[in-house]
Amino acid sequence: MTENKDNNKGNKPNNPFELFNQKKKTDGKPPKFNTYWIYGIVAIVFLLVQFYVSNSHGPIETNWSKVKSTMLANKDIERIVVVNNKQAKIYLKKDRIKNYEKEFTGKLSKPSDAGPQFIFNIGSVESFEKNLSDAQKGSPDEILPEYKEERNWAGEILWTIGPFVLIILLWWWIFRRMSKGGAGGGAGGIFNVGKSQAKIFDKDQKVTTNFKDVAGLAEAKQEVEEIVEFLRSPGKYTKLGGKIPKGALLVGPPGTGKTLLAKAVAGEANVPFFSMSGSDFVEMFVGVGASRVRDLFKQAKEKAPCIIFIDEIDAIGRARGKNPNMGSNDERENTLNQLLTEMDGFDTNGGVIILAATNRADILDRALMRAGRFDRQIHVELPDLNERAEIFNVHLRPLKLDKSVKVDFLARQTPGFSGADIANVCNESALIAARKSRESVGKQDFLDAVDRIIGGLEKKNKIISQTEKKTIAFHEAGHATISWLLEHAHPLVKVTIVPRGKALGAAWYLPEERSITTKEQLLDEMCSALGGRAAEKIIFGKISSGAQNDLEKVTKQAYAMVSIFGMSEKVGNISYYDSTGQSDYSFTKPYSEKTAELIDDEVKVLIESQYVRAIQVLKDNAEGHTKLGDLLLEKEVIFSEDLETIFGKRPWDKKHRISENGDEEKEESLQSQSQLTDKQKKEENKTV
Repeated sequence: MTENKDNNKGNKPNNPFELFNQKKKTDGKPPKFNTYWIYGIVAIVFLLVQFYVSNSHGPIETNWSKVKSTMLANKDIERIVVVNNKQAKIYLKKDRIKNYEKEFTGKLSKPSDAGPQFIFNIGSVESFEKNLSDAQKGSPDEILPEYKEERNWAGEILWTIGPFVLIILLWWWIFRRMSKGGAGGGAGGIFNVGKSQAKIFDKDQKVTTNFKDVAGLAEAKQEVEEIVEFLRSPGKYTKLGGKIPKGALLVGPPGTGKTLLAKAVAGEANVPFFSMSGSDFVEMFVGVGASRVRDLFKQAKEKAPCIIFIDEIDAIGRARGKNPNMGSNDERENTLNQLLTEMDGFDTNGGVIILAATNRADILDRALMRAGRFDRQIHVELPDLNERAEIFNVHLRPLKLDKSVKVDFLARQTPGFSGADIANVCNESALIAARKSRESVGKQDFLDAVDRIIGGLEKKNKIISQTEKKTIAFHEAGHATISWLLEHAHPLVKVTIVPRGKALGAAWYLPEERSITTKEQLLDEMCSALGGRAAEKIIFGKISSGAQNDLEKVTKQAYAMVSIFGMSEKVGNISYYDSTGQSDYSFTKPYSEKTAELIDDEVKVLIESQYVRAIQVLKDNAEGHTKLGDLLLEKEVIFSEDLETIFGKRPWDKKHRISENGDEEKEESLQSQSQLTDKQKKEENKTV
């Protein structure tokens, strides 16, 4: 829950319409006139004029029967004109027009006195002449038809050139819409398609983010601070013969703060900053990407010293020759070629520095990564314990916190969380506290937020039978029992059988932060993951589909141990993992079919041995497992204190604990605490 401090808060209207009116009154400028109103007015006037001209003096449609029985019989017709051998126009005598006023009233069109007053289709000329002659037989004033040819020149011209004009207008509109975001605005029309789409931040449009807003990332921040210093005082470095780096590549997992770091550089540098995404170079037209690259660097050279930032550069920087569309003209490769040329083409001390960010550095082209283009690669990794505390301090500033909240406690509860995850935890905890109508955000709100982000939303109303509930309880009790009794398994935080997200039950653990993982640690984790399936087999004598998530994790872990980490004696110290990422579209495996069979056999032996071990551990501690399952059925949520009551303290447990008030209690430690690896991301979530 954020606390907004505004001295003028009482003067702000609550109604958004009042705010709009207030803004309208204080803003002295009239609303901007839209030229499209002119087009609309002209179109309406044209339609009205056309309707008036075509219908105001037009004849009334009639038929031969009325003409014969009324007009000819009463001798009201002055003359009949046959137009184009299709229609007959009736001209009435001027003194007889008043007899037909009733015919004209209520009609959209009123004929003129000069005529014609009526019109009808004659069919064929021969039949019309015969019918007319028969109707006037014996009359002394017989009317003979006149014949006339007329052409609608306006209609013919409209139907001839109208479609072409419509196509041209549609084409012009499409190109104008597509090029609206081009440099220089819409004045250039379609010619701005090849212009750079970069946003320029300079003196008039300054970025407010600075290095104080970037918590953690001490080493990465030091690297980019040096780049800013290059631009501020280049002579300090060039006078000794050194050259200013041309580019720096920010590499790291999603959410670790790469883009935020670039924003801080823009805020601190006080030089023009060009920002765009890699996908902004890509367009539906061939050659547009390369043209935008040329235009970007042209603008950058004119405003040097400056910084160019390309976010998600892997959109155009993927290794060439890896495109699955073989034989086609790849626009992305053309854009990359132009980027490579431009990066290596401008003057070394020209003052143009390129920053780029990606979380897929393994697929980037080697030519892009070489020195002279990106001289520095800055790795922005997941934050460790101390860095998480710094990040929490930044995101806790706007929150109204309870005294029970301790930053160190929160940092220890979120191992493997990125900066974006921590920001989400802080925001979610404020929303939870507000939902419960609290005056401040407490420690339990943060714990609920962590559970919400990792496990998903609780579904307490989900329909589960008593048999299924018992199966879930003993399944989760099996995980908890084995993880408590094995030395290298992660310490348990809590176990629940309340459905959350897609899971019917879950167990939360607090992974140890370490840089390397031993075979014994992996085997203990594997055995703990198989504890749920083993518990079902022992208690109920049958197994269920609830262990799908566990089996998936165990299978991947076993294949990694055998084929990547070299932890199998039969396969040997061999790793088939390609960390360069240059074999994305390879159609062959790096080993033979015989080796593949050996890997499969070793994985099966590895998993089965840990499954047997899990069954044995549960049998040896059957009483404690049963107590834990019954307690879980009763309470639905249990914590590590409940396991300590049943099984006693873990003799090998890490002696770094957090007390309830958030202070750290330091005791003897059997293992040293180290950094967190990428593979141990977030609290492990065992789901059923």
